[in-house]
Amino acid sequence: MESYLVSSIKQFEYYKSLGDKTLNLFSIEELKKEFVKDSNSIAIIVKHLSGNMLSRWTNFLTEDGEKEWRQRDLEFVDTYNSKAHIIADWNKGWACLFEAIRPLTNADLERIIYIRNQGHTVTEAINRQLAHYAYHIGQLVFLGKLLKEETWQSLSIAKGASKSYNKEKFSKEKGKRHFTDDV
Repeated sequence: MESYLVSSIKQFEYYKSLGDKTLNLFSIEELKKEFVKDSNSIAIIVKHLSGNMLSRWTNFLTEDGEKEWRQRDLEFVDTYNSKAHIIADWNKGWACLFEAIRPLTNADLERIIYIRNQGHTVTEAINRQLAHYAYHIGQLVFLGKLLKEETWQSLSIAKGASKSYNKEKFSKEKGKRHFTDDV
């Protein structure tokens, strides 16, 4: 189980890096762009993720993950007036998450925590949030691709580049490593 914690942290770091790379490409106006009425812009996705992270990971071993102070519905109202504010919220949410999970030990993984009074093991809670964040970061990256159109630079294996990517990977010795070690 020791590898589970290391792997989970690396996965969270990987998804944060995809968001970081996407956010860095755009102006405040682009980050706030809604493609259709009542859709979520990149800025709104960031606001929601940050709100979720702060609620879920603040005192997560001792308090319910849905905090009384969280105002989830307001996470979907754009109040940003600067890119710096968006980035600050993004980083604040991630800092809360990493401060909560980096000190965990294997002994913590079977502890029961609650989200809206539903009991989860710490492992289940990590899995729940990892899937939730990957889902929204996928949306964030996709919106970035729509904004950049043909100038978008792939953040993973680009279309048509699988053979060269695999050739590079298979040129290395077999060994245990996390896939994010090379990114």
